[in-house]
Order: sequence, then C-alpha cells, then structure tokens
Amino acid sequence: MNRRLDALTPGATAAEIVGATVRPEIQALTKYAVAKAPGMIKLDAMESPFPLPESVRAKVAAAAAGVPVNRYPDGGADALKSALVRAFEIPATANVILGNGSDELIQLITMSLARPGAAMVAPEPSFEMYRMNALFAGMRYAGVTLRGDFALDADAMEAAIVRERPALVYLAYPNNPTGNLFATAAMERVLRAAPGLVVVDEAYHVFADASFLPRLSEFPNLLVLRTVSKIGMAGLRLGYAVAAPEWIAEFDKVRQPYNLNAMTQAIAPVLLSERDLLAGWAAKLKVERARLEAELAGMRGVTVFPTRTNFVLARVPDAPGWFEALRGAGILVKNRHGVHPLLEHCLRITVGTPDENDALLAALPR
Repeated sequence: MNRRLDALTPGATAAEIVGATVRPEIQALTKYAVAKAPGMIKLDAMESPFPLPESVRAKVAAAAAGVPVNRYPDGGADALKSALVRAFEIPATANVILGNGSDELIQLITMSLARPGAAMVAPEPSFEMYRMNALFAGMRYAGVTLRGDFALDADAMEAAIVRERPALVYLAYPNNPTGNLFATAAMERVLRAAPGLVVVDEAYHVFADASFLPRLSEFPNLLVLRTVSKIGMAGLRLGYAVAAPEWIAEFDKVRQPYNLNAMTQAIAPVLLSERDLLAGWAAKLKVERARLEAELAGMRGVTVFPTRTNFVLARVPDAPGWFEALRGAGILVKNRHGVHPLLEHCLRITVGTPDENDALLAALPR
C-alpha cells in the first residue's frame, strides 16, 4: 500500500503526485550529465577523433539514401549481425544480440536477472552504469574496491561472490575509468566462482589486444559485451553482446522490437567493411596514447597509470583546477576527482589527434 498516494487530494500538484508515485531511490538520483562542448576540443568521452574520409562518406551517403525511412527497420537486424560476425570473428557456436549502444544491453541484461532478492557484484571504481542499473532494476548491489594499483582484488571478489551469491557480475576489461587490463588469472577466478552470469565488458578491446571472446566455450556463464562507439561509430549507437544461445534467447525476449534504427543498420555494415581504415585509426591512437603517457609522466607532480584503452588516467596536483584551466582553454576532459577515493585528483583524458594532444599538453598548468 502506498500511503502517500492514498493521501493525495483532488487538485494535487504535479510535484505532489510525482512525490507520491516515483520510487524514492529514483527521486534521490541526479540525472547523468552529458557535457556540452560546442567549439571545444573533446577529450572527455572516449570517442574516435577521426572524421570519415570522403570516399567512405560517399559510401555511407549511398547506403543512407537507400533506406526506406517510412518503414520500420528489420526487427532482428540480421544483416548487421552478419557484418559484426565477419568483422570480429565471433564464434559460430555463440549467438549475438544487438542494442542501442551497450548501455541498452546492460539495462536489459540486468533487468532480466533481477529476480526478487538477486544481487549484482562489480569492482569499484568502474563503469558507473553497472551500479545505476542495479538500482533501476531493484537489484542488490555489492561493490568490491580495487587494489591500490587498480588491480582486480580476486580474493575480495571471491569473498563477495560467496557472501552475495550474485546472479550477475560485471567486469570491465579493460576497466573504465582506470584504463588497466585486469590479470587473466584474476578474471578466471571470478568466472569460476560466480554462480550466475559474468559480463565481460570489452568496450576498448581494439586497443587492448586481449579478449575473452575466444573463450566463450570454456565458460557457460560468460557473456562478452562490446560497442562500436570507440572505433569511430559513436553516433550510430550500436552495442552487441555475445554468449551461449541459451542466454541470448532469454535476453532477446526483453529487447524492445525495432530497437536499432534503419540508418544504423544500413551504415554500420559499410563502416565495418572498412577494416584497414578502422585498424589504422586504432594503431594511430595507440601511438598517440604512448606519446601522451610519456609527456604527462614527465610533468612534475603527475602520476600516469597504465592503460590499454583510448584514454589516459592521470593523477595531478589539483584535478578540479586543472579541469577548469583546460576548459578555459577550450579543451574538455573528464574530472574523476570525488567519484571514488582511489580516483583522488585524477583526470581521464581521451587520446585525440596529434594536434589535439599537442593543444592539451600546451594548455596544461605547469
């Protein structure tokens, strides 16, 4: 019984009705903020900094021109699934589900496993949407703090798994916002200890040179989650999950029909076929990542943490001050100070083009 709803009187205001009906834990939240950055150098969201070459833009335009926008898209997105299977050598024994970004897949996976009393376990600090989706779905959440060097604490993870018996574990591989790749042995311990599903989130796999995708057949409780947002297609909002057919069949029941728009289904296969272009972009970013790490590490008072992503996490003398100084210079990065004690005075910096990285380095306080 909702006593607040019963107490409403005729003529109640919208605020009063909202207060009586919306879950208290939702009312207590702050909306996820996406920074506006018109005219700025954007180094805050791990996007690819490279525009499409004109020849590829023409192919994209031709594909988009042929889309019948008066019709619903293919509900199964079968052609796009086939393109992803070819591009990323997805095992034939596994099945694939697509989402409007990997965010949608995190939401529907969490919702599917949120039985009454079910728990989620995830390391912290990590991608904050794991914890948020546990709250949205009414799932009990148990965060496990990383070690001081951001390594996965396998002992603590196993203890949490024994205590919570989670239906769902999330492991970002590499981890965001720390950038590091957890030790394979620690990942294996979690996979073997977990009674439920373990989602290995490989959003940055093209920069990591490591993946659990080839090991799906070893672990029946493994799902590999990915996105194309980091490799030059953030605007298409396309994520995909790969797991045993039994998992995908259940999650597909929760997926909204027509969740992938027709433009994404038409354009993504065109870009996925440009393998040399995508590989070249990733290679360039790895070179720039190494340069950025070296330059930052040479600055007084700056600690740079190992990264296998397209961003660099650095602890600086005054993260809020440096963030504002960079914003004043027209450069947007992500201030992680205050998010978690392990991220004290940390900035997360997306690797940009050589010119963008030069501008960043020139604008940093000395």
